[in-house]
Amino acid sequence: MWDLVFYGIVLIQPIAPVGIFGIAQKLSYGHVSTAVLAAMGAMMLTAFSYGRMAAVYPSAGSAYTYVSRGLNSYLGSLIGWAMVLDYLLIPIINVIYPALTFQRLLPSVPFVVWAVLILAFILILNLRGVQVTARANEILLFIVSIVVVVFFIAAVRYLLHDEGFGGLVSARPFYDPATFNFGALRTATSLAALTYIGFDGVTTLAEEVENPTRTVPMATVLVCLICGILSTLEVYLGARVWPDYQTFPNLETAFIDVCRRVGGAALFQAMAVILIIACLGTGLAGIAGLARLLYGMGRDNLLPKRFFGRLDSKRGIPVFNVLVIGIITLIASMLISYERAAELLNFGAFLAFMGVNLTCIQQFFIRPPAGHARKLMGDLILPGLGFLFCLAIFWSLPAPAKWAGGVWFAAGIAYAAIRTRGFRLAPAQMDFSEH
Repeated sequence: MWDLVFYGIVLIQPIAPVGIFGIAQKLSYGHVSTAVLAAMGAMMLTAFSYGRMAAVYPSAGSAYTYVSRGLNSYLGSLIGWAMVLDYLLIPIINVIYPALTFQRLLPSVPFVVWAVLILAFILILNLRGVQVTARANEILLFIVSIVVVVFFIAAVRYLLHDEGFGGLVSARPFYDPATFNFGALRTATSLAALTYIGFDGVTTLAEEVENPTRTVPMATVLVCLICGILSTLEVYLGARVWPDYQTFPNLETAFIDVCRRVGGAALFQAMAVILIIACLGTGLAGIAGLARLLYGMGRDNLLPKRFFGRLDSKRGIPVFNVLVIGIITLIASMLISYERAAELLNFGAFLAFMGVNLTCIQQFFIRPPAGHARKLMGDLILPGLGFLFCLAIFWSLPAPAKWAGGVWFAAGIAYAAIRTRGFRLAPAQMDFSEH
């Protein structure tokens, strides 16, 4: 189980809340710590559902397959369509954020230049067939952990020296009666949920573990719990070090300004470099995964096969797909902010989360498998609460994200209707297993 937990922490990364810190602080009126904790509750319940479904369908590892097989194939195809949106947004986010961070290090260079250079770097590596390995991720996790520990020590020293014990321990980041607003907290929670995106990757290893029925659900919940505690500590210390969120020089990169306040230029630059490396690695894997997904959809005639279903004969890479993704990523990074891209990513993610929670109820409570005795708490109440919490967070997404996501979803419904001749034929199956 602990191997799975480690793998999940590698996927999420200990610096997960850094990108949303400043924006969520402003959205929540200074209650980002509460937002991260609230999102953790919803994610732990959903992680339990993911783990249970992975034990039933151990070879799949995706919300698309769970919903398709356990609930309804048409609903599953729409969940798959939402997941395609997430695959598309991952490289966009991981071009925007390092470009913003580079701009903080070298402000004389325009954002567009950094975005082009970062995207070119990622595309060149993809076209040459270079992939981020598990060993590289482990090394990155080790380096990131060192920087996070240094930040913890520096922040604690700074607060004790500046304000004493009262500066270190305070309820204000969790509840400040002067600024607390429940609606604002819900909106911030919908963004803070980005902290936990990636926990479901644990379920892809369900076939490799002993006793997956028990191990996988427990591991996915522990991943969310451990990452939630670490993330809450990070944003809590950040909020105590820099309580006036209205004075951040830049909301998107506010956390590295907190690092500079407690650790000087060295910690500012170290955190910035770690963020850039992490984003480059995620962007590299994201484009590779999306290119392979589009290739699979082209190969199976879900997309035009002559274009999307082609591989380079020498390198075995879907070159056209990589280039198309690169063009879309560059255009989108110029037109959309980091905050809007993150919110739209959560639109697709929470549709998938709600689908998995409902499927868990269907699979274990409404139509339980032979020999399974219904359990009110585990089979209905926990996944039901997970669904309701995810629905509340989804509903709290800002209007632009819901409109944009709604347009994408409507296009998916129209496409599915055409492909299935008015939903009279079974939908074609997408293959997420390679990505």
